[in-house]
Amino acid sequence: MTSSKQFTTALREWSEVFMSRTMREWFRFVKSSGLSLPQFSALMRLYYHGGCGISEMSAHLDVTAAATSQMVDRLVQAGLIERVEDPSDRRAKQLTISDKGRALVEKGIEARNRWWEYLPAALNAEQRAAVVEALNSLA
Repeated sequence: MTSSKQFTTALREWSEVFMSRTMREWFRFVKSSGLSLPQFSALMRLYYHGGCGISEMSAHLDVTAAATSQMVDRLVQAGLIERVEDPSDRRAKQLTISDKGRALVEKGIEARNRWWEYLPAALNAEQRAAVVEALNSLA
């Protein structure tokens, strides 16, 4: 029988492999895109949470509004995000992700997850069934 310690150790080891592989692929993709991590983080924020203002974006990135504005200018020039009029305050601008930015983020997500495709081949049918059962139990 598996002890609680063996269980948590195995789960922790898997978690470390999962995060390491996933993040390695992610960083490789971001680097190949020519964008910085903060720039890609801004795209991810807009992709997953929708439009926001400069102040909200600067809080998300934990940088000054001035630094965020400069970064946004570069992303707008690259066609990855758009500045649109804030419907609740015409003097303010909202940042939204463009179709080009959305496509880039989706390619990054695909690159991050690509290594998953090779996992089934590393296990036999019985092992895959055991993993599915265990993960379903954890979920």
